Amino acid sequence: MLKRLFIFAGYDANGIIDDALLYYLAQLNKFGDIVLYMDCDAKKTEINKTKKYCLYAVATRHGEYDFGSYKRAYIWARDNNILNKYDLVYIVNDSVFGPMFNMSNLIKKLDSMPTDASGVAVSKHKTHAFMESWFVRLNKNIFTSNWFDEFISSITTQPTKNRVSVKYEHGLSRLISEHKCFWGGIYVHHGRFTYNNPKRLFKNGCPFIKKACFTRHYGALGNEIKYILAHSNKNAATAIMNTANRVYGADYMNWFLTINPFKIIWRRLKYATRKTMDKIK
Repeated sequence: MLKRLFIFAGYDANGIIDDALLYYLAQLNKFGDIVLYMDCDAKKTEINKTKKYCLYAVATRHGEYDFGSYKRAYIWARDNNILNKYDLVYIVNDSVFGPMFNMSNLIKKLDSMPTDASGVAVSKHKTHAFMESWFVRLNKNIFTSNWFDEFISSITTQPTKNRVSVKYEHGLSRLISEHKCFWGGIYVHHGRFTYNNPKRLFKNGCPFIKKACFTRHYGALGNEIKYILAHSNKNAATAIMNTANRVYGADYMNWFLTINPFKIIWRRLKYATRKTMDKIK
C-alpha cells in the first residue's frame, strides 16, 4: 500500500469549515493523511470540525493564496520529520467541489502514471503547458529534494493572484522539468477548458467541478452544473448545495440552476456576444 500525504490549501471568506469542505476531507482521508492550512482566520470551533480527518489543521490569514498554504503545510510536515514516511505527497486545494463520485480510479491513475509528478488537469497555452495546482501528485524524489524545499519555502506574497499563478503554479511545472524530472496529467486541454466545460469533464470521469463554474459567463454553465449534481453521489450533491446556498445565496442558486431553456439560451448568447465584442476591441 502506498502511503500518501495530502497537503491541502483551503480558503473561506467567513472562516467557515463548511459541508463541502468536510465532505472533501472525509473522502480524501480514505486515501492518506491530510495536513490542512487555510488562508483565512477561523475560530477553534470551526477547525475542530476537521480533527477526525486531518493530522494537523490551521486557519490563519496570510495573504499568499494557495501556494502560501502549501508552503506552511509542507514546512510543518518537514519540521515534524514525517515526510520520509510517505511514498507520495499530493498538493490539493478547495478551488473545486467534489468528489462527485468515488475517486479511487482517479487516485490509481495518478499514482500509476510513469512520471515524477502528475496532475488531474494540464493546461496547454500557446508557449507552454503546466499542471493545474488544485490536485497534483509528487514523487519522493521531488518532495524530498533540496530544490523543491527551496522553491516551496521561498514562496512570498505577490501583487496579484495572476502573478501567483504565473510564478508558482506555472513555475512548479517548469522547475520540475529543469531538474530533469517528468510530469504529466490525466486531462490535457487548451486554455481554460477546466473552467468552461464541467459537464464534458464529468462525463469523461473527472469527479471535480471548479467552483468558478458557478459564477462564470453570466451563469451560462448552470444547466451543466444541474446535470452534474443530478448524476452525482447524493451526499456530495447535498453538501455542495448547502455550501453553494451559503456562499452564493439561495436566490442566486435557484436562478443559476434554472430549467427554462429560453433563459439558458439567453445567458449563452449574452456570454458569446460579450466575448465577441471583447475580441473586436
